[in-house]
Amino acid sequence: MRRAVIALAVVLLAAGVGVAALVGGGEDPLESPETVRISGQDPFAYRKDADDEFLRRGRDGSAHVLYALSPGGAERTAERVVRWKPLIRRSTKRHGVDPATLEAVIFLESAGRPEVIAGPTPESASGLGQILPSTGTDLLDMSIDLAESKRLTRAIQREAGRAEGRGRPAARRDASRRVDRLSERRRRVDERFDPAKALDGAARYLSLSERHLGREDLAVAAYHMGIGNLEDIIAAYLAPEPVSATTRQTVRDNDISYAQLYFDSSPLRNPRTYDKLRRLGDDSRTYLFRVEAAREILRLYRESPDELSRLADLHGRKASAEEVLRPRPENPPYESADGLRAAYDRGELIALPSAPRRLGYRIDPGMGELAPKLDERRSLYRGLRPAAFATLLHIARQVREVAGEGTLTLTSTVRDVPYTRLLAESNPEATRGFSLHTTGYAFDIARDLRDDERRALVYALERLRALAVIDWVYEPGAIHVTVGPDGGRFLERLESGDRERASPTNRRPAL
Repeated sequence: MRRAVIALAVVLLAAGVGVAALVGGGEDPLESPETVRISGQDPFAYRKDADDEFLRRGRDGSAHVLYALSPGGAERTAERVVRWKPLIRRSTKRHGVDPATLEAVIFLESAGRPEVIAGPTPESASGLGQILPSTGTDLLDMSIDLAESKRLTRAIQREAGRAEGRGRPAARRDASRRVDRLSERRRRVDERFDPAKALDGAARYLSLSERHLGREDLAVAAYHMGIGNLEDIIAAYLAPEPVSATTRQTVRDNDISYAQLYFDSSPLRNPRTYDKLRRLGDDSRTYLFRVEAAREILRLYRESPDELSRLADLHGRKASAEEVLRPRPENPPYESADGLRAAYDRGELIALPSAPRRLGYRIDPGMGELAPKLDERRSLYRGLRPAAFATLLHIARQVREVAGEGTLTLTSTVRDVPYTRLLAESNPEATRGFSLHTTGYAFDIARDLRDDERRALVYALERLRALAVIDWVYEPGAIHVTVGPDGGRFLERLESGDRERASPTNRRPAL
């Protein structure tokens, strides 16, 4: 049977050379009529004309944390948030804010819970809008008696403990009633705990920010990082060009969006901007994207509840969004060693080159170590789908570009179901269920890195997650990465016929 064979020609701009990544045992490049080239060009480089696409990608790439950490789950949180709709509409009409934006902010900030406090006392962000005391009094004209609010909070916590304790039912009911009375008194002395006042304060902040910054997306980003911090980021992005008389004028003159600030900055491009964003922390730098994710969850809650349930289920299966990127029905596992061999034969899997240091990674000697117990060779478990391999090489190249040098250690790639079951018997971290390793779209990178390599790797991974290309999670000894469908954009296919290859041994490793 005639088959086209896939070879990979890898262009490493950092090294300035072209390197053949072999489908076979890693000794000779294949001369294939169908070539997959991994270009030095980044297909996800920021483009101003694709601003909406980058915002959507940021939304999708940042959604997992909302599904994973929203109290009671995303659906229950949406239910809590929408009950404030009348108050939200009233506040947003007063201040000229989009109701859907404020609703999404409340989803993210407090999950719709009016009594929540970010820290141990009301000195921390509190209430539906998670407003700080200084912001509430100095900027939003809210009435906040912090000392009395703290005293009442301590009393509420004591009585809440008694209400939930093991005392007599009557005593627990009395304590619960005292909690209600104390909470009512706290709402009067600290308006952050009054739902109507809290929503009005949050809407006012968004309105003030938008008037100052000139764009809604920047106003939303500033809700968490602060207006001053965002102004510093804008100035750093434009440097050495001077800013205009006002930030609003600067934004208008340069047509600056938050997606541009985020995706057009890196350790190598606009490094001062990137460093300011990095120092603010992930909660601030991806805040806008997570608000957009909350907006989408709330839309699905109203318009497509079945789809919301489906996504919540997929997000809940793993510690990352890997099953959202690669759900099992569309990505069946390799059930056996024979299935892996067939996948190598038809070019569906690519064997890892055996001497790949110049590509920016090395193979851990222990990869595939359980193969002999299955009467197989380790090389069978050293391969990836082309899209996953291309993404790995892109990550490795970015690490070298940022760190100046470095070699990632690859500890695990493709497996079949029997290997996965055997691994789960000895490794408590290994899943006993569906593993993305059995699809060829997942790989693990050892965490034993120099500081500069680690920072460069985290940058590369965070950016690809924000682009919804991959998701990843820390494991005890490795970083587990799953490549989604858009990883295929790192491949450039050039088709020129379907000639029979001479040697079948070039199609797969020695298995």
